[in-house]
Amino acid sequence: MAEEKKQVPLRLSKKLYDSINAWAEDDFRSVNGQIEYLLSECVKQRKKNGKYVSDHIDEEPELHIK
Repeated sequence: MAEEKKQVPLRLSKKLYDSINAWAEDDFRSVNGQIEYLLSECVKQRKKNGKYVSDHIDEEPELHIK
């Protein structure tokens, strides 16, 4: 049986969306699939060592996009 997926509204800056979109294209995923993948990896990391990927999770990320 397939796992039920929840839909959630998500607001992203254009800069962040464009970065995720480019990354998704590199990985042959949709933007939605890429976000799901990234969140899954974050949860795995938290379960592994009890910490988030960053100790500064609430701070605005610095995006150095060329």
